[in-house]
Amino acid sequence: MAQHIAQKLRLTAALLGTVARKDLAAAFRGVNPKTAFDLGRADKWLQGRAQPRELSVYDDWSKLLKLEQPGTWIAESDLPGFTAAICARHGVERAELERRVGAQFETASGHEERSLGLALAGTYACYSRALSPYYRGQLIRGSLSIETGPGAHGLTVAYREALPTGQLLLGGLMTSAKRGLYAHLKETGGEAQFFLCLFPHSRPGSVLGGYLCGTTIIGPEPQPSLTRILMIRLRNRAPQGWGGYLPPDGSIADDLASLGVAIEQPEMVDRQLAQFLAGDSKDGGASQIPPAEFRGILDVFDRHWLRHSD
Repeated sequence: MAQHIAQKLRLTAALLGTVARKDLAAAFRGVNPKTAFDLGRADKWLQGRAQPRELSVYDDWSKLLKLEQPGTWIAESDLPGFTAAICARHGVERAELERRVGAQFETASGHEERSLGLALAGTYACYSRALSPYYRGQLIRGSLSIETGPGAHGLTVAYREALPTGQLLLGGLMTSAKRGLYAHLKETGGEAQFFLCLFPHSRPGSVLGGYLCGTTIIGPEPQPSLTRILMIRLRNRAPQGWGGYLPPDGSIADDLASLGVAIEQPEMVDRQLAQFLAGDSKDGGASQIPPAEFRGILDVFDRHWLRHSD
């Protein structure tokens, strides 16, 4: 039964000096051009999410490491035994090999983070449901810029909306995780805050999408709100002053065309985007809790709490 596959692959990569996964796959092809070790599945194997099912992979692995043991031994051996065997075979101290693993992991992680940052960096035209009750059912346009900062984790985000009351500017850091992109944005010189929860980034990265959560900015009272949001990547920055509420009969496709993103079959695209942004909202607006509903519940529990306070 195969065990510790991810750790064994990292030890192998460190021993061979293959930082990138494609280099590790190339090393396997070097001993067997028809190897079942491929880059796509290796990603899961290195993350511990799966393990090779083909025995031939382990046989190729044994040849790669020039071991006397068969492939089944690599699959079934415990980690200390595997480490000792490859260290002895290649004349490497265990402490030195483990040091290489740590350094290699940091290098690979940093490279992937920087690559993602470069892939995400740019300007996006954003479309979401208006949170303000005065513009219920309309779309609001915003612009999002993502820039790479210093270090491996420096993704800086700035989000703008052109409101009737003036420019709204929020900024913060974007975090990339396996299951999504996240950003906590705070208003510059104000109290407004938004939270973005987006689908994971995929190449080439023409669109980001997910949810925007925040409270209403224009309205008689703040309401916690949730709306879907789409971010279309632009090749050039949006013109100064672009944004604000899209007219009720406005076309997203036409709006994007004015920004240099001319899409074929604009009517079909408009329907597709409108359906996505509306989601499960009954009236096409953002998902919001009416203050009166919350206050009714608040009144019940506040009275109960006060009656039973010491």
